[in-house]
Amino acid sequence: MARRDTPPVHLVSARMLDVAAGAYIEPGELLVEGGRITQVGPCDVPDGVVEVDLGDLTLLPGLMDMEVNLFLGGPDHRSPLIPVQEDPAVRTLRAVANAKRTLRSGFTTVRNLGLFVQTGGVLLDVALAKAIDLGWVDGPRVVPAGHAIAPTGGHLDPTMFQAFAPNVLPLTVEEGLANGVDEVRKAVRYQVKYGARVVKVCASNGVMSHTGPAGAQQYSDDELAAIVDEAHRAGRKVAAHCMGDTALTAALAAGIDCIEHGFLASDEVLDQMKAAGTFLVATTCLTDLMDLSQAGPELQAKAADTFPRARATTTRAIEKGLKIALGTDAPAIPHGRNAKELLALVDRGMTPLKALRAATLVAADLIDMPDLGQLARGFHADVIAVAGDPIADIAACEQVRFVMKAGEVFRDDTADA
Repeated sequence: MARRDTPPVHLVSARMLDVAAGAYIEPGELLVEGGRITQVGPCDVPDGVVEVDLGDLTLLPGLMDMEVNLFLGGPDHRSPLIPVQEDPAVRTLRAVANAKRTLRSGFTTVRNLGLFVQTGGVLLDVALAKAIDLGWVDGPRVVPAGHAIAPTGGHLDPTMFQAFAPNVLPLTVEEGLANGVDEVRKAVRYQVKYGARVVKVCASNGVMSHTGPAGAQQYSDDELAAIVDEAHRAGRKVAAHCMGDTALTAALAAGIDCIEHGFLASDEVLDQMKAAGTFLVATTCLTDLMDLSQAGPELQAKAADTFPRARATTTRAIEKGLKIALGTDAPAIPHGRNAKELLALVDRGMTPLKALRAATLVAADLIDMPDLGQLARGFHADVIAVAGDPIADIAACEQVRFVMKAGEVFRDDTADA
């Protein structure tokens, strides 16, 4: 649904990509009415439409990023004390700025997987999603997770990243810090009650964890099973931060729907993921671009050991044909540079077409939105235009010149050309 009443738009360009067929249609031509694509060229154009001729640009479906953290990062996010310096209102305004950057870069839908801030139980990403949908602020369509569910001292415990002293930034079960089966059930129910559309859980240590080796299992098998049971009964998928084989095996046994990172997975576990139909959000670009300058020597050494292995794991996952959806873990790479993940996936062995499908068709499947991810009749009119041929050179996706989401234009660099 369009946020505002917008007149029908007739889009024309040199070409558009049918991502399902893997072929260009020349010229590219779409009629957009009421936030949906109603015709795919040649179009029977009614009177009163807005004509938009994008010249030699290539039309693509709006791209999707399946792991962002809009409430973290941005050009001025440098102080390690920000978690205790910024209140929820300031953190939300930070997210508004990051959301606009993300949308203008051609990403029209994202999953926001966690808040990592003391909110008193308010789900800030649910509020942001509502504000965007109502047209108060500009941003991508947001699938919110609310607070990530994490054990005390776990990788997604917000007090862990800067190794805060005891009693600094105390958190509640409602804010995702939960231990034991009863508490994790309560934490999931709370997120779902207040609008989470996906549940995020911390199943293992991460590279930046202070509490042990990357990939070590954190939640017990029983706790993971309880989290998945609660989420699935509420009709929500579960995404798990998870890296090592022991934790991955436990996550798969519990029925986790989507693995975030999976950096240290063995061939055996990757085969299990494929057999189960489990999604992988590989976040592989961060292993090239993550800024570790503020990390201590121990964490830098852990990253130096883990990141090359992680890149190799992504390559093996691609070769095995896992369902890989694009995700950046922004701000692990900066908001607004999300297309760098496309380049990284191609570098790891994906064809440009498969990388684009990871950011469209596969992502739409992951979030259960079958009317996203294609330039086809009846689909949401999420349309971007890039300079160049992304099938020949995926870097063309960094050259976004036009962005439409749900029939509304948010960027048009050709308007004054």
